Order: sequence, then C-alpha cells, then structure tokens
Amino acid sequence: MVKTGMILTTVVLMFVESTVLRAADVPSKPDSNAPAKTVPKDVSGKVMKTIYEEVKTPYKYGVILKGEDGNKLDCPSVFRHAEKWYMVYIIFDSNGYQTAIADSNDLLHWQALGKILRFRKLPVWDSDQAAGYIALQDHQWGGSYELQKYNNKYWMSYIGGALKGYETDPLAIGIAWTVNPTEVSEWMRWPRNPVLSPDQKDARDFEKRTLYKSNIIYDKEKTLGYPFVMYYNAKQRGRHIERIGMAVSKDMVRWKRYGDKPVIDNVTGISGDPQITKIGDVWVMFYFGAHWKPKAFDTFACSYDMVHWTKWTGPHLIYPSEPWDKTYAHKPWMIKHKDVVYHFYCAVGDQGRVLALATSKDLRPPEDRL
Repeated sequence: MVKTGMILTTVVLMFVESTVLRAADVPSKPDSNAPAKTVPKDVSGKVMKTIYEEVKTPYKYGVILKGEDGNKLDCPSVFRHAEKWYMVYIIFDSNGYQTAIADSNDLLHWQALGKILRFRKLPVWDSDQAAGYIALQDHQWGGSYELQKYNNKYWMSYIGGALKGYETDPLAIGIAWTVNPTEVSEWMRWPRNPVLSPDQKDARDFEKRTLYKSNIIYDKEKTLGYPFVMYYNAKQRGRHIERIGMAVSKDMVRWKRYGDKPVIDNVTGISGDPQITKIGDVWVMFYFGAHWKPKAFDTFACSYDMVHWTKWTGPHLIYPSEPWDKTYAHKPWMIKHKDVVYHFYCAVGDQGRVLALATSKDLRPPEDRL
C-alpha cells in the first residue's frame, strides 16, 4: 500500500512537472498594448550579409515617372493585379498630398492613370492631405505581389491632414478600401477615421506630433496574436526626430499600438517609410534614413519575431550619386521578379522630386551604359 501510494505520488508529480514544462514552452498571448513575451533574438552578421547580397541594387536605371505641371511625386508602392503591374504614389501640388495610380507591363515604363484619393471640400480632418499606401500585399520575397482581400475588399492606409502645405503638422493615419484596386476612382474612407493620431491618449512619446507613412501586412499566422500588423514612422514634439513604431488590428479598422517604444530608432534624424517583406524565415524591413548619416538613403533591418530588429550597418541600398537623385535617394519599395530585384524610390535632384528605379542587374539599354 505504501509502495502503491509512493508510485501514485511520483506519477502525479511527474504529470504536474510535465504540464508545467509544456505550459512554459507555450508563449502567452500579448495584451492589447504590450509586446508578446518572446525572447529577443538578434540576427547574426552572417545572415545580415546574406540578406544584403540578396536585395542590393547597384544599377540605377533612372527616372521612371515625373509629375505634370511641376508637381512633386513621392512614396511609390508597387503591386501586381491581373497580369499587370500597378504603382500607387502620391502627388504634391503646393497645396497638399493626393494619391494617384500608374500602370506598367514591364516594371520599367510607367503610365500615369489618375487620382484615387483626392482633396475633400468638406471641413474634415483629411480635407487637404490624403497620401495613400497599398496594404495587405503578398509580402513573400519573390512572391506574387498581389493585394490580398479582407472582408471582400482591397485596403489602403493613408496619412491625412486638414492644413495645406508640405507635410504640415499634425498628420494622422486613416484607412480606405475599394473593390477594384486598379480602377481610377475614389477609394472609400472609413467614416471613423483617423484610426491612429498623435493626440490619442495612448500615443507614445515618439509619435505625439505627427504620424507618417504606414505599411500594413496580413500575417495569417498571427505571430503577434493579430492578423494585421502596421509599421509606421512618426515624429515627436520638439526636436525633429522620426522613429518607426507598430500597431496591430483584428479587423483593419480598429488599431492598437504595440509596445511602448519604437522598433527602429536611430536616435537622431529620420528613420521612415517602412516596407515589410519576408525572406525565408527572416522578416526584412526596408526603410530610409536621413540626417543621422549624410543626406538621405535606403537601408534595411531584420527580425525573427517582428518586434526586435537588427539594423544593417553596411553599405546603403541606395544613396545620392546621379544628377536626378543628387539631393535625396530614399523612400524604398522593393520587389523581386524573375530573378531581378527592383528598387523603386523617390529621387530629388536636377529634375525635381520624381520617382526612380534601381535594379540588381543592369537593365539599361547598351547605349546608356557608357
């Protein structure tokens, strides 16, 4: 009887111990504002170098799209739909931002089609600024680059504001949708916009003046407990410093800030315009830097958990070197198609503020390579 009791006690203790160990192996679900309890994992220098070799674009193809009547162009985001390529980009016409779309058959030659987010006559929060960026794109490196649907709609995030001028503070983030992402017609805006703004109670110190460009991905594996993850850069009050933070959502229209600190912080200057892709098991964030190193340039960071990012410290992916981008070469959108990496960016130089392209292989006509 004693032996039997001892055996039963031992079995119970082993069961409890096993249960505790299994429970410890299961990551807890994050609450609405705190990061998931993951173990920070730096990406090794070897992996970072491998990623750099995969994504680098040393060949500048040149300017691919200019604004009409001297308008400035900015922030390209490229996607594929029905066997054709499309680019959503923004236009500044001295009053404020509007959003437009262009198309291409080969990623090299682009035709402007028209505007899809315009100024509004009503005295509303986004009447004079509406700068849009595609959302829920297939984020696999070398994937389809098609836009994914949610709730039978295609989605876009945008920055809006009610004051005229170039990036006039304050700016906030809104959400819009359509049933046809290539049609030249106005996208519908969520009536309860903005979804994130600098004056909300849970705004963190680094984002209490203005919010800028955002990139939303559809993480169907719910790595952080949410299907929709947004990265965006924001500006603090006082000294002009921009950092990149995160927010999450279960339905694309109700957003919660994630964590209490930025995920990309270069201490000074600007770190902005994030674009997220995934290469193998590594999340890669392309973004631009300015004023914490000379001029403006594109670079990247890597992560295994979407929260802790290792910044690349090697050569820039793109930087000023040609007459058309001698002032700024920045704001990346990068894809890989048929073994060629295409790096779309905003160039500022002798042709004004335009959209340009660099590639991993030299695609210029032979006469232009001299």
